[in-house]
Amino acid sequence: MTMERVLQHLYLVGMAAGFTIISGLVLGILAYLYKPMRPVVLWTVDILQTIPVLALLGVLSIVAGSSSTTVIIGIVLYSLLPVVRNTYVGLTSVDPAIKEAATGMGMTKGQKIISVELQLAFPMIFTGIRIAIVTSIGTAVFGAVVGGGGLGSVINRAILIQDMDTLLEATLALMVMAVVFDFGMGYVEKRLKARRIQTVLEEDNTLNGKEIV
Repeated sequence: MTMERVLQHLYLVGMAAGFTIISGLVLGILAYLYKPMRPVVLWTVDILQTIPVLALLGVLSIVAGSSSTTVIIGIVLYSLLPVVRNTYVGLTSVDPAIKEAATGMGMTKGQKIISVELQLAFPMIFTGIRIAIVTSIGTAVFGAVVGGGGLGSVINRAILIQDMDTLLEATLALMVMAVVFDFGMGYVEKRLKARRIQTVLEEDNTLNGKEIV
């Protein structure tokens, strides 16, 4: 196992995470804003999650060829569910009184989404992002089947030549990656939730005409 393979794996996960966050946020907001689109968006990401990873990557490789780009697309499609659903649920869970107060201040729908609702929903959205990224670390392993490289190729080769040492090294590297990302993002998530509680309390007191001491 070489550092190059580790970096390849991180590249796949990082690129996929970026596209997953952007597309997941957009789809989640669309599902929240436009009721006719809601069942279509949520149903589609649910279905994508049920497709076996190898089957999804196989179909994509036939359509788009075998490359790291194919793997990234596959990871994005497979990781959308937690980001989309948490974005939608987070936005719908914002206190209606806070939304009304924002409207009373003259905010447009877009301003309310960006300045108020997304900020209050972000802790839940971040939870979805955390799940998507940690899951994608394992999902990226299957990318080796369609020429994606990364630690998956190390594991495949180690199995073929029965190299137990290399197999254990690659597995350990994956475990360390997952634990580091999960622990680090979990810490940030706790801080965000604590801030959200404080923000909601401040908003409630403001709406009630009270001053927080």
